[in-house]
Amino acid sequence: MVPTNENDRTVDGILDQERNGSSQEPSLLFDQKEVERLGRERPACFHSWYAEIGFVFAVVGSMMVSEYFVSGFNIALPSLAKSLDIPESARTWPAAVINLTTAALLLPFARLSEIHGGRFIFLGGHIWLLVWSLIAGFSQNPTMLIACRAMQGLGSSAFLPSSVAIMARIYRPGPRKNFVFGMFGAFSCIGFYSGIFFGALAAQVLGWKWYFFIGACFCAGIFLAGLLTIPKSYGNAQPGLGMDWLGACTIVPGLALVVYALTDGGNAPQGWRTPYIYITLIVGVLFLAAAFYIEGWKASQPLLPAEVFKTKYMTRLIIALFFSYGSFGLFLFYASFYIEEVLGVSPLLTAAWFIPLAAGGFILAVVGGFVLHILSGRLLLLISGFGFLGCCILFALIPEGGKSNSFLYWAFVFPAMVLSTIGVDIAFNVTNIFITTSLPSHLQAVGGALITSLLYIGMAFWLGVGEMAVSVKKDVEGAENVSQRSQYQIGFWTGAALAVAALLIFITVKMESAKADLTADEKAAMERENAAERTE
Repeated sequence: MVPTNENDRTVDGILDQERNGSSQEPSLLFDQKEVERLGRERPACFHSWYAEIGFVFAVVGSMMVSEYFVSGFNIALPSLAKSLDIPESARTWPAAVINLTTAALLLPFARLSEIHGGRFIFLGGHIWLLVWSLIAGFSQNPTMLIACRAMQGLGSSAFLPSSVAIMARIYRPGPRKNFVFGMFGAFSCIGFYSGIFFGALAAQVLGWKWYFFIGACFCAGIFLAGLLTIPKSYGNAQPGLGMDWLGACTIVPGLALVVYALTDGGNAPQGWRTPYIYITLIVGVLFLAAAFYIEGWKASQPLLPAEVFKTKYMTRLIIALFFSYGSFGLFLFYASFYIEEVLGVSPLLTAAWFIPLAAGGFILAVVGGFVLHILSGRLLLLISGFGFLGCCILFALIPEGGKSNSFLYWAFVFPAMVLSTIGVDIAFNVTNIFITTSLPSHLQAVGGALITSLLYIGMAFWLGVGEMAVSVKKDVEGAENVSQRSQYQIGFWTGAALAVAALLIFITVKMESAKADLTADEKAAMERENAAERTE
C-alpha cells in the first residue's frame, strides 16, 4: 500500500522516493551503502548540476547579504554621519537597529514560512530588503536612515530561517549536505568582508549611498536565482498551522527592548544609570518571562516548541553557541575599531586586513565537505572553541608602540583573523548540520530561526555586556584615564572569557561525525515500524 502522508511513509519508501524522485511503490530493501550513496548524490529535485548551483547560490547568498548590511555600515558610518549630521552620541543606533529587528522577528517569520511556504517568504524577504536598501540610499536625515535600517532587518528575519529550512529539507545527512551548509557558513564571512570592502569603497571613493545601492544589486541577483531554482514542492505551506500571536506579542517586544537596552546602555546620557535604559531592560525581561510561560504552558502551537529541546545535547549547544557568538561579536566589533583608531589604518587597508577572514571561511567550507563526516563533532567544536579564544587573546596582547604595523599584522592580526574564521565557521557548520539533521521536517524553519537568532542575539547581548564593562572601568578610573586601547582590550578579554565558557561546555558534548544517515523523519518512521512489529 502506498503511504498517504509524509509521516506515515516507511523508511524503505522514503529512500526509494529519494532515489527516483517520485512517489512510486517503495522498494523492499535498503542498506547503509544506499544511505551513503543518497547522501552524496544530487537531490532528485534538481534536474541538472547548474540548477543545483543556482539554488546553492541563492540560499548561501541570503546569509552573505544579511552580513553585508551589518558589517560594512560601521565602515561607511563616518562619511554618512558627516553627510546627514548625525551626532556622535546617536551613531550607535543606525548601526544596531538592523540587528534588533532581525533578532526579534526571526521566530514569527519562521512560523510564517511554515504557514505560507518557505519559498514565498524567502523571495518576499529579499524583495523587501531590496526596496528598503534603495530607499536607504536616498536618506535625508537620521530618522529616515534609522527607519530604513529597521525595515532592512525585517527582510533578513524573513529569509534567513526559511533558507535554512529549505536546505535542510532538500539535502539528506551526508557529505553533500555538509558541503552546502559549509558554504552557507563561509558566505557569512564572505558577506562580512564584502560589507567592509564596499563600505570602505563607498566611504572613500563612491559616496556612502552606493553602499546601499550595491547591496540592493546583490539582493536582486539572489532573488532571481531563488525564483528560478528553488523547487516549488519544497516551499509548500503546511496545512493546519496557525500563528502563535500571544507568543509573538511577548517574544518580539521582549527581545527588542532587551537588545535596545544592551545596545544603547553605554551611550545613554548617564550610561546604565539612565532611567529609560534600566526601565527598558526590566520591561523587556518581564516580556520574555511572560513569553517563557506562554510558550511552555499556554500556547497550543508555540513558536518555539518544547520538542526542539528534546534532542540530546541541544540545551548545552544553545548555551555554548550563545557564548561563542558573543565572543565572535566582541572580536569583530572591537577589532575593526582597534585597527582603524589605535593602529591608524585606512578603511580600504582595513578591508584588506580582513581578507583572511573571508578566504579562510571559503577554504573551511570546501575542506569541511570532506572531513565533517570523518572527524567527530566534539573534536571539531573544541577546535572551534580554541579558535574563538586565540583570536581574542592575540588582539588583547598587541603591544603598544615600538612596532611597525607590518609586524603587528603578521604577528597578531593575521593569525587572529585565521583563528576567528576557524572558530565561527566550524561552530556554525557543525551545529547547523547537527540541529537540522536532528529535527523533523516540520521543525526545520524553527531550527533555522533558532540558529540565526543565537548568532544575532548572542552578538548583541554580549556586545552590550562588553560596553557595560568599559563603562564601569570609566566610572572607577575616570573616563580621561581610560585610553581607547584599554577600552578595546576589555572587549577582547571579555570575548576570551566567553570562549573559555563555551569550551568547557563543548567538552561535555559527545557529538559524532556528520556521516550519511537517515533523516529524523525516517528514523521516526523506523521506530514506528519496529514498535508495530513488537505489538504483533
